[in-house]
Amino acid sequence: MRVGFDNEKYLKMQSEHIEERINKFGDKLYLEFGGKLFDDYHASRVLPGFEPDSKLRMLMQLSDRAEIVIVINAADIEKNKMRGDLGITYDEDVQRLMKEFESHGLYVGSVVLTHYAGQVAAVAFKEKLGKKNVKVYLHYTIEGYPANIPLIVSDEGFGKNEYIETTRPLVVITAPGPGSGKMATCLSQLYHDNKRGIKAGYAKYETFPIWNIPLKHPINLAYEAATADLNDVNMIDPFHLDAYGETTVNYNRDIEIFPVLNAIFEGIYGENLYKSPTDMGVNMVGNCIVDDEACREASHMEIIRRYYTARNEIVKGKAKENEVYKIELLMKQAKISTDDRKVTVAAKQREEELGVPTAAIELADGTIITSKTTDLLGASAALLLNALKYLGNVEHDTHLISPEAIGPIQELKTKYLGGKNPRLHTDEVLIALSISALTDENAKRALEQLPKLKGCQVHTSVMLTDVDTKIFKKLGVDLTCEPTTKGKAKKENK
Repeated sequence: MRVGFDNEKYLKMQSEHIEERINKFGDKLYLEFGGKLFDDYHASRVLPGFEPDSKLRMLMQLSDRAEIVIVINAADIEKNKMRGDLGITYDEDVQRLMKEFESHGLYVGSVVLTHYAGQVAAVAFKEKLGKKNVKVYLHYTIEGYPANIPLIVSDEGFGKNEYIETTRPLVVITAPGPGSGKMATCLSQLYHDNKRGIKAGYAKYETFPIWNIPLKHPINLAYEAATADLNDVNMIDPFHLDAYGETTVNYNRDIEIFPVLNAIFEGIYGENLYKSPTDMGVNMVGNCIVDDEACREASHMEIIRRYYTARNEIVKGKAKENEVYKIELLMKQAKISTDDRKVTVAAKQREEELGVPTAAIELADGTIITSKTTDLLGASAALLLNALKYLGNVEHDTHLISPEAIGPIQELKTKYLGGKNPRLHTDEVLIALSISALTDENAKRALEQLPKLKGCQVHTSVMLTDVDTKIFKKLGVDLTCEPTTKGKAKKENK
C-alpha cells in the first residue's frame, strides 16, 4: 500500500488556486464541485494518500463567504438511482449531504431539481423538503441541449428555469453524483444574473479526468470506468490545443458544453475569459502525484473492481451490457485483465480445488489469506476470522468463537427467524467475536486488528448478500465478487 499522492501539498496548492479564481470575479462566483465533496473514495482508491474529505477541508476555510446548492436530477429520483459506494438512493444522499454540510458549519442555501417534468417521485421529494423549510427550485429539460445555443441562451431556454436566490459571493454547486446537471445549473444562473445586472463568474473543480497527465493514463481510464453508465469519454481538449498549442485532457460533456459557456460569457463580458474547458478548471491534483507507479497500480485495481461491479449489477438486473463492454475495452487499453488482481486469482483457484464458495484477502504486507464456506460459516465470515488471526498472531487452528456458541445463533436464525441459511454472516460473526473477546485473550487481540483491514483487497467466488457487502464497506475493504450466486458443486473425493 504505497503512498502515491501528497495530500498536504494538494490542500495548500488547491486552496491557493481557488482563492486566485475567486478574486478574478466581482459580484459572484459559481464554483461547480465535481465528484464527492467529503467522501471521495474513488479518488482515495486511485490516488493512494488522497484523503476522502480533502475538498470539504478546503471549503471550510471559505465557509464565511460560501453557500452550497445541491443539485439532483429528477429522473434519478424517479428511477431510485443508487450511490454504489454507500448503498443509498440519490434523494436520500441529498438529505445526508445537507446534514453533513451543516454539521461542519457550512450553509446549504437550497436544492435544485433538474430535468424536472412532474415526475411523481420528484414531486413527493420536493414536498418532503418543503416541509423541512428547504428551498427547492425547478430546472427543466431544454430541447437540443447543448447544441441549440440560440434556444438555450434565451427566455425559452435557461429563462424558463427558476432563478436560485443566493446570498453569498461564493456559490458551491454540488450533487450526489455525476449527470445531475451541475454545470447547466451554473450556466442558467449566469444567464439570470446577467439579466439582473449581476456580473457573475464560473469555475469548475473536478478531480477527474486529470488534465495534465496523459489521456490514456490508468488514472484517467479509471475515471471512464467509474462513469461507464454515463458513457463519459475522456478527450484531448481541442479548444485548449487550438488556443495554446498545448495538449490537455478533458471529457466529452465539458467539451460539448463549452460553446454554450462561451456564448454566455460573450453576452456578459463581451468576451470569454476562458479559451477552453481546461481553463475553466481549478484542479491541482496532477501536480501532487509523488509516485506515479503506485497510482497506476491502484488505478488498474479500480478498473477491475468497476468491471466486477458492473457484471454483478447485470445479474441483479440493474445495469446494461454496454457498461461491461466499455469497461472491457478500457481494460484492454490499460493492458490488464482480472488475473492481475491477486485476490481474484487466489479465490478462484481455491474454489477450483474445493468446489465450494471461497474468498481471499490481500493484506497490507502483501500476504494473501483465503477461506471457504463451512457448515458453520460463510466464506466471507470465515475470511474475516482467518485474516484477524493472522494479523493478531493467533494460531490458525485456534477457535476464536467456540462451535458451541455458534450453534444457538444458527438455531435462532433458522428456527425462530425463518432463515434458510444457518451459516453466520460477517455481521453475526463479528458480534460473536466481540462477545468472545470479553473472556478470551485471543479473541480480544483478533478483534483489535479490525482497523488494519482498511484498504485491503477482497474477492469472493460468489456474490455476497447486502449484509456482507455493507460490512466490508464499513471496514473500508475494497470488495469484488464473481457474478454468480451459487458456488460450484463440491468435487468427489475432496
